[in-house]
Amino acid sequence: MIYVCIPSHNEAGTVGVLLWKIRKILGEFDRPYRAVVHDDGSTDTTSEVLARYGRSLPLTVLRSDERIGYAASVERLLRWVVDDAPYPKRDCAVVLQGDFTEDPQDMVGLVKVLEGGADIVAGRDADAGASAPRSVRLTRRFSRLVLGKALKGSPVSDPLSGFRAYRVIVLKKAFRDRPESEPLASSDGWAANLELLGALAPHARRIAEAPLDRRYHLQIRPSRLRPLRTLRALTRLRGGSWWRELDAGAA
Repeated sequence: MIYVCIPSHNEAGTVGVLLWKIRKILGEFDRPYRAVVHDDGSTDTTSEVLARYGRSLPLTVLRSDERIGYAASVERLLRWVVDDAPYPKRDCAVVLQGDFTEDPQDMVGLVKVLEGGADIVAGRDADAGASAPRSVRLTRRFSRLVLGKALKGSPVSDPLSGFRAYRVIVLKKAFRDRPESEPLASSDGWAANLELLGALAPHARRIAEAPLDRRYHLQIRPSRLRPLRTLRALTRLRGGSWWRELDAGAA
């Protein structure tokens, strides 16, 4: 089973089209799948759009009445998958953004690499982010300075991207005996993606990458990236134990 996990906040303009594409792509891929959307306190018509698509494809909608943020939204999706997956060693969860900047076709490449034996498969920008908006490119550039040697010690070339496939057994091991009051990621946005990778990597036998194609030109709403907040969050992470291990390994 492929669980497509979509954190969503006010994505009424894109989430319906995204679900239609998922239905088409994974139907042709011929694998059982379920889309799982967390509607994170949306104030637009996202809930109405999701209700319509629930009749067209296997879809589960989780909802928070008040916004809990990206990191908590992703964790809630992954915890739901762990509880639902019948075959944790075979099933996988793919985290996909709801704003359509990530091509759902790239899920196929992630899953194929995972089926080849990897436990975590991370997406890698085919054009190294050259097509991204200027704010995104500048934040990535300064993030490399903040990450320093630890970036070289990371198990993937882009630890800030959240477009990944996880074997469910990896999630299950990470969540085992871990109460919801102790989240895997306490930051948000890109920093949360880095934290999540750090929390899950020790439970994976093999971590691999697959190319992906960002589609920033299809983004309808303005980017929610906050460069200064992102850089401050990455700076705060430098004191973590996993960070120190990466830093030492890259030395």
